[in-house]
Amino acid sequence: MKYRITHKTNYDSHESVSIGHNQAWLELRSVSWQQVDTFSLKIDPEPSICMRRIDSFRNPVHLFSFNEGYQRLTVTATSVVTVTEMPLPETQLSMPWEMLASGVKNHATSDDRDAAEFEFASPRIFWSADKRRYAMESFLPGRSMREALLDLTSRIHTEFAYDSRATTVNTPVDEVFRLRRGVCQDFAHLQIAMLRSLGIPARYVSGYLRTVPPEGQPRLVGADASHAWLSAYCGNGLWLDVDPTNNTVCSTDHITLAWGRDYGDVPPLTGVFIGGGKHRLVVNVDVLPLP
Repeated sequence: MKYRITHKTNYDSHESVSIGHNQAWLELRSVSWQQVDTFSLKIDPEPSICMRRIDSFRNPVHLFSFNEGYQRLTVTATSVVTVTEMPLPETQLSMPWEMLASGVKNHATSDDRDAAEFEFASPRIFWSADKRRYAMESFLPGRSMREALLDLTSRIHTEFAYDSRATTVNTPVDEVFRLRRGVCQDFAHLQIAMLRSLGIPARYVSGYLRTVPPEGQPRLVGADASHAWLSAYCGNGLWLDVDPTNNTVCSTDHITLAWGRDYGDVPPLTGVFIGGGKHRLVVNVDVLPLP
């Protein structure tokens, strides 16, 4: 599948912002199943300083700063990307999950050692005995990694309600677990916490999801949104992406933007500023399939 993705962010301030420093994780990540054909980042007004770096998780990050005042800031990222089927690690998926966790713990391979950084608690993701017990209902002794992972994904999808009003970007994982409600970011964080509690590395993935309008209805431009899911380690350097919000193994409808330990590592756009007073944020995302 080929897509053109437009991610537009508008900040409107009541008063002038005198100084602002920003970071943007808006350039799609190039991986074996995803080729970024073109990318552009337009910033209005033009920043005083603009640069690009690669973060510790190998995501491209754009940094830009302002030393002059502005009241409106518009950041538009436009990408053309080709997405193919993600590789499915069949051999690793049939492995008993305990064998996988043991290999990571003992650094059986260099890939296991590299994956281990996604095994520990992170600023927004931590586990508890309750979350581990919930996960163990899927990760039964001797069960294959595939069967256990997909069962846990399905249970979260079934037993937790999607509710955009129930949580905020800062709602703790424990609160999501208690409420049994949340959004894609919450469900990704929750399942990651459960996997890590079992010694299975899991990383947070930000990106986009192709949406299909109801039959007979036109596609609405700009009505898409950012999405989040998770990637579970399956041994020998191979990972499997699953989406608990939609109860699916990720495929060509999922476009990867960046990954990290949790949302805090890869927010689409973040920064600090002086001044501005009250401000309003509007984000529009458009995922357009191309011929």
